[in-house]
Amino acid sequence: MLPYYKTVKEFGAAEIVIKKSRFIGHAKPVASEDEAVQFIEMIKKEHWSATHNCSAYMIGERDEIQKQSDDGEPSGTAGKPILEVIKNQGLKNVVVVVTRYFGGIMLGAGGLIRAYTDGAVEGIAAAGPVYQVLHRVVQVEMDYTWHGKVENELRNRGTMLGDTEFTDKVTVTCMPLAGEAERFAAWITDVTQGQSVIRLGAERYSEHTELPSALT
Repeated sequence: MLPYYKTVKEFGAAEIVIKKSRFIGHAKPVASEDEAVQFIEMIKKEHWSATHNCSAYMIGERDEIQKQSDDGEPSGTAGKPILEVIKNQGLKNVVVVVTRYFGGIMLGAGGLIRAYTDGAVEGIAAAGPVYQVLHRVVQVEMDYTWHGKVENELRNRGTMLGDTEFTDKVTVTCMPLAGEAERFAAWITDVTQGQSVIRLGAERYSEHTELPSALT
């Protein structure tokens, strides 16, 4: 699994007008090609009266799946520019559809490329670019006497935290970066002077608006 990747937060849409033509950029995070295709079909149904619904998507850790569609626009003037925006912004697991309602003025090939590029940029901005960062669950079980000290140390370290469970012991769920999990476990062992039980759990992605400094 990648230590992190950039995508979009949620569905977003934004509209621009160029020489009386309306261009509506839509973007959404997706986990599979089927999901991307379903989204494109949904936009086409919603905007069934539009002149064109051009699209592109890129999916996979190594961008294995890359597809584009000009949807009736001159070849290379719509789908390719949309895909290039996705690539240039370094996005993964995202689908973008740019809907066009023709306004009566021809734009020419260069004008179309610029318009679909701008439409894709606006749609992605509306969807909110974010980073998905790989963390690992580390559960720390300790006596109550250690809880205050550990909590303070975790706060100073800037560790992402999950739930805290209070039973006869205190169990704190920590979410260090996946690549730092073992070093984190050794550190927390030192903090508690070996008087804690540490369990390493699963890896999972968490959303960040900015990359953690350790990854930059």
